[in-house]
Amino acid sequence: SRLNSPTRYFLPSPHAPKPSKPTDPARSPAMESAGNDRRDAALGSLAVLPDELLCAIVDLLQPTDIGRLACVSSVMYILCNEEPLWMSKYLSVGGHLEYKCSWKKTTLSRLSLCSGNSELEQKARHFDGFNSLFLYRRWYRCFTTLSSYSFDNGHVERKDDLSLDHFHSQYDGKGPVLLGKLAETWPARTKWTIQQLVHDYGEVTFRISQRSPKKIIMKLKDYVSYMELQHDEDPLYIFDDKFGETTPALLEDYRVPHLFQEDLFGVLDYEQRPAFRWLIIGPERSGASWHVDPGLTSAWNTLLCGRKRWALYPPGRVPGGVTVHVSDEDGDVDIETPTSLQWWLDIYPHLAEHEKPLECTQLPGETIFVPSGWWHCVLNLETTVAVTQNFVNQSNFEHVCLDMAPGHCHKGVCRAGLLAVPGKSVRDIENHPAGTMSAWNHNDMTRAEKRLKGSGSVRASNSANQCASFEFSDVHESLENQVFSYDIGFLSQFLEKEKDHYTSVWSPTNPIGQREAREWLRRLWVLKPELRGLIWKGACLAISVDKWYACLEEVSACHSLPPPSEDEKLPVGTGSNPVFIVSDNVIKIYAEGGLGYSAHGLGTELEFYDLLRKVGSPLINHIPEIIASGFLVYEDGVYRTVPWDGKGMPDVLAKYYPLELSYANSCFPLGLWSKQQFGMDSSTECSNKPIWPYMVTRKCKGDIFARVRDTLSKADLLNLASSLGVQMRNIHLLPLPHGEPLPKPEDNNVRDSDPPEWKQVISTLNGRKNNIKKHLANWGGTVPTVLIEKAEEYLPADMSSLIKFVKILWTITFLLRGPSLMPKALVTEIWRNWMQLI
Repeated sequence: SRLNSPTRYFLPSPHAPKPSKPTDPARSPAMESAGNDRRDAALGSLAVLPDELLCAIVDLLQPTDIGRLACVSSVMYILCNEEPLWMSKYLSVGGHLEYKCSWKKTTLSRLSLCSGNSELEQKARHFDGFNSLFLYRRWYRCFTTLSSYSFDNGHVERKDDLSLDHFHSQYDGKGPVLLGKLAETWPARTKWTIQQLVHDYGEVTFRISQRSPKKIIMKLKDYVSYMELQHDEDPLYIFDDKFGETTPALLEDYRVPHLFQEDLFGVLDYEQRPAFRWLIIGPERSGASWHVDPGLTSAWNTLLCGRKRWALYPPGRVPGGVTVHVSDEDGDVDIETPTSLQWWLDIYPHLAEHEKPLECTQLPGETIFVPSGWWHCVLNLETTVAVTQNFVNQSNFEHVCLDMAPGHCHKGVCRAGLLAVPGKSVRDIENHPAGTMSAWNHNDMTRAEKRLKGSGSVRASNSANQCASFEFSDVHESLENQVFSYDIGFLSQFLEKEKDHYTSVWSPTNPIGQREAREWLRRLWVLKPELRGLIWKGACLAISVDKWYACLEEVSACHSLPPPSEDEKLPVGTGSNPVFIVSDNVIKIYAEGGLGYSAHGLGTELEFYDLLRKVGSPLINHIPEIIASGFLVYEDGVYRTVPWDGKGMPDVLAKYYPLELSYANSCFPLGLWSKQQFGMDSSTECSNKPIWPYMVTRKCKGDIFARVRDTLSKADLLNLASSLGVQMRNIHLLPLPHGEPLPKPEDNNVRDSDPPEWKQVISTLNGRKNNIKKHLANWGGTVPTVLIEKAEEYLPADMSSLIKFVKILWTITFLLRGPSLMPKALVTEIWRNWMQLI
């Protein structure tokens, strides 16, 4: 197998003169005159497939299989030696990158497939009688120079010495603007050249941005070497949000311009807040393809050297060639778009004048402001160095909160306008520039882009009745004569009223996690009292705080509790249910999992308290005192409370939860035994109803461990661990509640040979293992997606093996600590060998 055969055929070599400017390569005389005799003979039956599809199929193969395929025929040799193919292969592997003159050599070296093989240094094979418009156009883009591609239609204003008031009144939230003189005094204006950066930080590793799920990192000196050698259509570029940690000295070379210093995410601890600042270094042809900034934040970008060409569309105007996908399950937003260069070369020339975006060329020292929701695409015309930051201020705060709300339709409308509304798409597409673009017939456009031609600029997921359950039918009818508006009042009409923050799946594309979002709003409420009117509006959009506050007021009034003060109107960020701290009381409203799950949550908690009192457990001294408990019911526009102590089946559930529970006649019908049965029987699921269990307890003294962990001494930590160990023992000494025998566990891979006392534990562990991905995803932003996908790999394939582990652990611990005839050195050696075996 000639696995390492180098790539070349009839196209010019990398050393040939580069195309001087972006013209249509389809008109190349060489392409028009070249024959096509070799294709049929070399491809056989595969000749009916377009080159685009053939390349896509080859890209699915492993490198060793690609090497074998290259030996099949001359055309397969050509397809299997394409540089973009080997670039894709490397990016699918990821890791630390050292570019070795070509992507094929780099990939094979990374995979240890070219050690001692001199074939990589051989002259490339050439073949006559074959041409490919698809390959030629791609090659053309790889060698296009952009030095003369600067353009400015004057629609993006240039301003110097802009005051804060003028900026807020004319541009903030309204439109982009190019700002001069903001960086004149920055040390970065003179220090952030490629040569100086390599001199100062050449050995520092930076993160690389590319269309790859794998993390790519490079030393700066290696990246600069890559920039000088590469001829990629979409070159790698440094897009590092951690440069402030790896190279803190760079933070001293610039300061946030006075126009953008308000950042409401700044109240979060650094590790809690989303990525917000990036160092950007990229060569000619690199850039950012069409996108809307994450979470509908705004952004500023200051260019220190080089030139960038920008294209921008206002919110709701999807660029031609772009497809927006919004998942109706979790609101995940995914955008399919050509590369920046491909869009400018293949789509832009076919746009009518009124369909073209706002455009400008950013020069060194200039700062561009991109408002919330604006589509933008960036193309580097030469090697550039820039710094950019995203931020939340008063102007875009409500939009950021709206984007965190559960559901998917409002996310689609914010980005794609009325195309995202069912029933509007077909009519609007007819007049949308994407619907009439002849450029989409080009052979090298992706399938997604061709699909866009027939389906419009936004493709909603799944079914035609996806919005049938949305509670905005009246709004839908009122849209017939309306035009899209990015006004928050217009956009909020598309919220799915039946979806709630605490019971819905958190979107993975939200900038922060679910708990961090609540913590953020609560901190803003406490630290920014002058903005409470705005913060309340945002909290109503993001977490429906108005609904939960109404519940809080009803519970407080029913049980004669002090009314919540102004500082206590927002729930705390921790936990998975709405929890309010009012004076010395804690009010918890059970919402997670729906009515059945939350009702059993309250029932088992009340049963636990009752059990502690009956057996006289010392745990009673370490848990908060219960003041009240019951159910909140919303009927006819009014909230009312129904007290309940956990004993007997509450009448209010007969209407909302008409189930024949197995333990309805026991003292605690929604206690442990019923909860076990509920968890095993999926048929007991009930739809969400306007009823929520609640509990009021006395507030415990102290603070959350996570907040004081770094301040505790080693002795304090040991004392805490010892105390927790004692309480854990007290928990395990508790008897099971009286009632029916424990329900037989689900199969869940429980074997007959497993000890009876362990079967319930094994069944529970196996059940949780099977549900681990969903559980971690619902946790909201804390665990990276790539780790969630691999979570099961970290767990034992057979949970029964944990029994052996525990027994051996107990045995060795006893031998080490207790009297034994075996020398402790021997016991220690057994332990060491056993751990290595594991």
